[in-house]
Amino acid sequence: MIGPVQAQDDIPLGGITGGKSFSVPSLSDSEIRIDGQLDDDVWARAAVVNDFHQMAPFEYASPSQRTEVRVFYSSDAIYIGARMFEEDPSLITANVLLQGQGLPNDDSFNILLDPYLDRRSGFLFEINANGVRVEGIYQNVSGVDRNWEGIWQAGSNIDEEGWTTEMRIPFQTLSFDPGNTEWGINFRRTIRRNSEEIGWVSRNRLLNPSIAGTATGLEDLRQGLGLDVVPYLVMRKERVFGPAGYDDQALEPQIDMFYKITPQLNAALTINTDFSATEVDTREVNLTRFNLFFPEQRDFFIRDADIFQFGRIGVGANFNEEGNDAMPRSTLQNGRPFFSRRIGLSPGGQPLDINVGAKVSGRAGDWDVGTLVVSQDEDALTGVDAQTVFVGRAALNVLNESLLGVIATSGDPRSNIDNSLIGADFRYRNSRLPGNKVVEGEVWYQQTETDGISGNNSSWGLGISSPNTNGWRGGYRYKRIEDNFNPAMGFVNQTGIEDHALDFGFRQFMQPGNYVRSVYAGFDSYRNSDLDSGQLISQVSDVRVNANNNIGDSISASIVRTREVLSRPFTIYRASNGIGNVVIPTGDYEFTKGSARISFAGRRRLSGSINVTWGDYFGGNNLQRSVGIRWQPSNRYNLGMNVSENEIHLPQGNFTVRLTSFNTLINFTPELSWSNRIQYDNVSEGIGINSRLRWIPTAGQEGFLVLNWGMVDLDKDNDFASINGDLSLKFNYTFRF
Repeated sequence: MIGPVQAQDDIPLGGITGGKSFSVPSLSDSEIRIDGQLDDDVWARAAVVNDFHQMAPFEYASPSQRTEVRVFYSSDAIYIGARMFEEDPSLITANVLLQGQGLPNDDSFNILLDPYLDRRSGFLFEINANGVRVEGIYQNVSGVDRNWEGIWQAGSNIDEEGWTTEMRIPFQTLSFDPGNTEWGINFRRTIRRNSEEIGWVSRNRLLNPSIAGTATGLEDLRQGLGLDVVPYLVMRKERVFGPAGYDDQALEPQIDMFYKITPQLNAALTINTDFSATEVDTREVNLTRFNLFFPEQRDFFIRDADIFQFGRIGVGANFNEEGNDAMPRSTLQNGRPFFSRRIGLSPGGQPLDINVGAKVSGRAGDWDVGTLVVSQDEDALTGVDAQTVFVGRAALNVLNESLLGVIATSGDPRSNIDNSLIGADFRYRNSRLPGNKVVEGEVWYQQTETDGISGNNSSWGLGISSPNTNGWRGGYRYKRIEDNFNPAMGFVNQTGIEDHALDFGFRQFMQPGNYVRSVYAGFDSYRNSDLDSGQLISQVSDVRVNANNNIGDSISASIVRTREVLSRPFTIYRASNGIGNVVIPTGDYEFTKGSARISFAGRRRLSGSINVTWGDYFGGNNLQRSVGIRWQPSNRYNLGMNVSENEIHLPQGNFTVRLTSFNTLINFTPELSWSNRIQYDNVSEGIGINSRLRWIPTAGQEGFLVLNWGMVDLDKDNDFASINGDLSLKFNYTFRF
């Protein structure tokens, strides 16, 4: 019989959820070999942590398998060894073999380090049974930016008792206060076959810097000179086809330097920057009235990106039980004062040369500080002159988990018009409420100055939420953006608006032994209206339910009610040949849609998802279907395909949008891989091919051979012609001093 699990709200904060600590011994590392074997004698003298409990599905219950962690440090690194006992080692899920790929579906072990012991920042290091390393840096206490890359060594091994791992994390990789002998620390193990999470310290089924134990006795830590020099060599050949086509080839050096001004404050310099090895964006077709948002993927801008986050704008974009499904994804990002993709990319998305970029970021006492200055080359296509742009950010850590900050930007990388912005924000967080509940809130204000524009140039917002993983959760956000608010270094896709977003829901975990693990039911709403007239622009509300099992499969369904008021005609479909455009006239439209989705756990050899949405749409009807399939016959081969079809019938015309992508990944070894992505859409009638051969001989060294090729079929006769192609060979080596 299915029934609810009683909440364990009577667990004291000073007991199992906090107050844990251990002393870390200082031992020599002269004989340590990081191979995952745990057979070096020094491990017998390390501190031992073995008092683990279950985090999920049933917090504080006894784990199904034992875990034992050992920790020590030397003058230049901290060492972590862990044994994950497993009654049947054949059940260990270890499908990922590519370094840095991510481990959402593998058995894994991770460690959280909070070197400042401020309970609001930290680093996350994760590994699987194949020795694949993944790392991240915490943002806004609870979010993790997994695009951050740090240099560390690790290895894993599977044996008859389960699997073991060894980690060596150099102090040069971390930022810390050398006078602080106590660090925040936590450990987590994930067992994928039953979706079990095991932790050392947890609260509300969460693990983050605010929920951690303490490692003591860390003295006389060294970072050397704190200097990393990373030279690159890039060989590139580019060809553009057609009457105005050309061939170009170049051999270009690049250098990045990273220096710790203090153990807490980092400086970075990049010269003649090349982003040819950056992963390509996932192709999308925009059927909305507003611009889409694509995340940053370039390493230089990702480093210390958490420092520049402002007002929690854009946070909460995971769109599951913890987000608002009624709010469009790009709208969630609307009003960001700084969006690094504005730099080094033309309005059409073409790379622009970055001559020099400099960044200083990190900590100074209770302050988080960050400055960024970039010199960008001219854009001959649009006539934009060479630009030097600036971003500055400072935030004072206040209370236990909150901050008060300011931000300023100067310059416009996409025009020759002077532009600047100033802003202030306050972010509040309290994760120590009775019943292990969490509350978060924010309030922020921004104002821009643009030559030739005056008045109505500000924006502000506020929000409050309780993002609990069990029981009731919810939140409310308000945002106001005036007509002339123009953050040239940020992201805005609507001005002259105010919007409200409200969501709440309830999640219930079921009794042990049930096939269903948890059930969630929630309500989301979003309203967007014109700031001057108060006239409605968009209004969306939905009711949704979700259930998942202990394997990781899930099923969800929702009913969405939408109202759109068009004050001007909306061209929803633009044909690639300019013939057959579909334009929706002005008017007040209301429609209802239903959707259903089923997803199969990624740990399976064959996994994927099926999604169907149907219903009314702008006086007509709409049927959306998408299928994603991933087949992984072994950890060396991974094949995936995603197909979506959006069929729209309107009084003004009918059209169908198709998106198809095909992905392959071959892991020759954990250090050498070959990935390919082919993307097609029938609106642009374009095919994009990206092929990357990646070699990582060791942490801090990388080599890439990258081919990008574009083709188009403007005549729609299935005869695709090449339009551009480029081949790049790139290698970098990190020298540490």
